Amino acid sequence: MSLPIISQSSQGEVGLDLSLERVQRMMSRHIPLYRLHKPNYQVELIGAFAALWSPTYRRVLDVGGGTGIVAQAMKDLFAVPHVVSIDVADRFLPTLDIETLVYDGEAVPFADSSFDCVTFSNVLHHVHVDTRAHLLRECARVVGGGPILIKDHLTSSAIDHARLFALDGMGNLPFGGMIKARYLDMAGWEALAASCNRRIDACLGGRYRTGLFERLFPNRLEATLRLVPEL
Repeated sequence: MSLPIISQSSQGEVGLDLSLERVQRMMSRHIPLYRLHKPNYQVELIGAFAALWSPTYRRVLDVGGGTGIVAQAMKDLFAVPHVVSIDVADRFLPTLDIETLVYDGEAVPFADSSFDCVTFSNVLHHVHVDTRAHLLRECARVVGGGPILIKDHLTSSAIDHARLFALDGMGNLPFGGMIKARYLDMAGWEALAASCNRRIDACLGGRYRTGLFERLFPNRLEATLRLVPEL
């Protein structure tokens, strides 16, 4: 399958300032660490969503939100009126002004077509392989004809799995996140999309790392996918 690669510099239809400085100011209000540490990775992640975004997304569901900081960023930076973040554990930051909810990881607790867009940010590789398809079907139900945007990883070898496991450890341990994971190659993502009657219509990369860090953990391991209903 040949997927269109969208330039991240386009910022999609959102047309907002997603500079490092602005994202850092927003994140540091909730996580003091970012007053000193520049959130370069998060800028790329948010920019990838922006490049696939539409201003028609007024009701957004973020699944597996963790601390909730990415969902909060979408509300603040994309000017989304209604953002809900759900997770299987309550690790949400106390300063958020989005709606948060703990759920069972299986049944998404909303009615059909409740949202315009569903997002996942580095989550699905932590979901048990046997329950991923069911979870995506639940997301497809609550989003109706809208898209599912997935920021996750692409792997092609055992070495890639080891690299990603190390990255997850560095990124998740400080915030109490999950470490156990199983990663997918593109064929695996296509099969997962098909399991909920969706297809991948766009795949976006990004410059998440530079220099030696990029050599150790190539940027090709990062991808943002847009799943839309089958034609």
